[in-house]
Amino acid sequence: MTNSVPLGITLVQNLGAPAANTAAAAGLLKVLIAAKATDTAVELTSTNKAASGSKLPFWVVLGDSQQTKLYDANAVVRFLYKTGSLAPADHIAVEQLFEWEEKTLSLFDSEKDMNAMLAAADSKAGQLSGGSTVGAVDAVVLGTMYFVLSNAKSSVLATFPSLQQWFSRQVASAAVTAALPIYTANIVKVLVREEPSLNNRCFNKDVEFNYDPSKKVLPIEGAKNILITSALPYVNNVPHLGNIIGSTLSADVFARYSRIRGNNTLFICGTDEYGTATETKALEEGVSCRELCDKYYAVHKEAYDWFGLSFDQFGRTSTDKQTEIVQGIFNKMHANGFISENTTSQLYCEKCSRFLADRFVEGTCPRCSYEDARGDQCDKCGNLLNATELIDPRCKLDGNSPIIRDSSHLFIDLDRLQPKCEEFIRRSSVEGKWSSNGLAITNDWLGRGLRPRAITRDLKWGVPVPLPGYESKVFYVWFDACIGYPSITAAYTPEWERWWKNPEQVKLYQFMGKDNVPFHTVVFPSSQIATGEDWTFLHHVSSCEYLNYESGKFSKSRNIGVFGNSARKTGVPADVWRYYLLSSRPETSDTDFTWDNFVSCNNAVLLANIGNLCSRVMKFLDKDTKYAGVIPAADPALIAPGADTADRHFIDDVNKLLAQYIEQMDGVHIKAALTTARDISARGNQYLQFSNMSNALFSDHRAQCDTVMALATNLVYLLSALFYPFMPATAASICRQLNAPLRLLPETFEIDLKPGHVTGRPEYLFTNIDEKKIAQWRAEFGSGTSA
Repeated sequence: MTNSVPLGITLVQNLGAPAANTAAAAGLLKVLIAAKATDTAVELTSTNKAASGSKLPFWVVLGDSQQTKLYDANAVVRFLYKTGSLAPADHIAVEQLFEWEEKTLSLFDSEKDMNAMLAAADSKAGQLSGGSTVGAVDAVVLGTMYFVLSNAKSSVLATFPSLQQWFSRQVASAAVTAALPIYTANIVKVLVREEPSLNNRCFNKDVEFNYDPSKKVLPIEGAKNILITSALPYVNNVPHLGNIIGSTLSADVFARYSRIRGNNTLFICGTDEYGTATETKALEEGVSCRELCDKYYAVHKEAYDWFGLSFDQFGRTSTDKQTEIVQGIFNKMHANGFISENTTSQLYCEKCSRFLADRFVEGTCPRCSYEDARGDQCDKCGNLLNATELIDPRCKLDGNSPIIRDSSHLFIDLDRLQPKCEEFIRRSSVEGKWSSNGLAITNDWLGRGLRPRAITRDLKWGVPVPLPGYESKVFYVWFDACIGYPSITAAYTPEWERWWKNPEQVKLYQFMGKDNVPFHTVVFPSSQIATGEDWTFLHHVSSCEYLNYESGKFSKSRNIGVFGNSARKTGVPADVWRYYLLSSRPETSDTDFTWDNFVSCNNAVLLANIGNLCSRVMKFLDKDTKYAGVIPAADPALIAPGADTADRHFIDDVNKLLAQYIEQMDGVHIKAALTTARDISARGNQYLQFSNMSNALFSDHRAQCDTVMALATNLVYLLSALFYPFMPATAASICRQLNAPLRLLPETFEIDLKPGHVTGRPEYLFTNIDEKKIAQWRAEFGSGTSA
């Protein structure tokens, strides 16, 4: 090789046009600048990668007789500048800078390490050309730094004044001015991805959802005040999936929905700790009732926390407040003449030497012949019973056949309260749009006529009866359990009566399984009526039928079914469990949990519909060759009201579905609303498909592509609100990807994320579940059909 510069060189691009932020693009610019600075002609050609068999992005063919090939851009610069012929000291200085560029500067990630890269280059700025000359080192450094320097904000460059001045001189030079058009025509333009922050958000602040669970919630004058309760789960067991969907999870969905609609919302629940069930379980485990309650309260709390239930207060009924409020209500009922005394015939176990409370007795139901009916209720037909009605009763403690003995008890005169109770039910069931099964169960009770019902029991674990002669008795749990809602609220705030004695300003929504309906629609309201006080009465009752497990029953003793503390063992996120349970919510008839449907729901619905939409939108928007995470502006003509465009039709369709969703959720039709939310997501996928969101749309129809992306990202933001009640962690992930706050649910679909808003990085919302897991989980959690 001679020291004379050849007449020309040929630059062969092997892998197509490189992206601007790659080493290949930097090498291309180095060669072009060096060629222009040394008056060397450059011919650009391309080759077929498959034919060449090379994975190199390009190489340079010299114009000598041997057609010498150089594969390294810095080697080409050395050749064109004849750096080998420099004086020894100058040659060493140039080589040191070349080595620094190769081993330090070029190794930075231009996006992640931008500031560090700028600082490194600035430290060498004094060794670069001081004038408009473009030397060999300038060509190499400028090739490496051009993408960063040309995309950095002026405020950032200003912190590196020496480097900024050098860059300004270089891009104004004749060589660089001549090289840049060729460079630009042969690379793929890339935008610098700005890291998301609070400072580069651009959104409608009116939609921001500000919820601070640490702040006490009290009714607000003139606001929509919503009080929500979930049936208090018995503390003597571990809740299974049927228990969770029947009350706590359903109530959580409505509480979250109410909050994102801007309603002033309080959500109350807790463990039901008094009564026979607790005494029975304590005897089984050989512990005191208090020890048992402490143990299972923690079990319940942990399970509900994992499922993401957003109680404002999750309390307990075995408290001084419970005693105070229960006794206060009783005293007013007694003073008003709605409590009577009567002697009842009860089952007495001579072997145990004790009256048997209802839960200590089992036998055959006199109405449906179910052989394991309890002394207070038949779990099969749902009828409330007196223990003496059971056929062939037996003591649960020792299996002995009990005898009948008399015991004095107090009764609530439900028969005298029925007219006022019916008046309340007629009004509330219409205004509050009660669930059909809740109303049917209530009317069945009323139709058979209410009778006086005992409210005391011969137990020790419960609220003491504040009446002489009844010191050895406690209140029956079905009487005091519903009073747990006010007492738990009293543990939350001393101003509890602002919620519970404020019927003009508070609407009460209560969620439960169907077996708890009469206590909430008849017994508790009758107790409220009997006090003569101005209570907040039930506005809406939402009750569920039973969720079965694989066509059988959940059974902890037989290890059949998934329970609240074992769902996490599958490794499937809580949101997937929430979605499946809510999509299978037994609103009007019993439903089945099956592992086949569980896996299909994740893979075919969550992953293929909702996950697919969010992934497509966020990844397309994130590409640095397209939008680099910045939301574009929609074309006003394409989205204007009345416009006959696919974009406007899409907006109108979403608004119709959104109105339907709101109507369904307002009416507590939870499963239907979830289906509608899914339909809105499916409409988004359809819109992307019809619009042909692709590289071709971006390059050939930019205004249309911008409109599609503006609408699609805002639909994803809307979906975060629609799915927030059902899948709160998923909603949080969506908002994190959008670099946007959790949002309120609007009346209409709007562009709330504005042009220029910088989004976050894409995340996977859901992952595929291997169908082989079905057999594994069925073996681990049992087959319901064998129960």
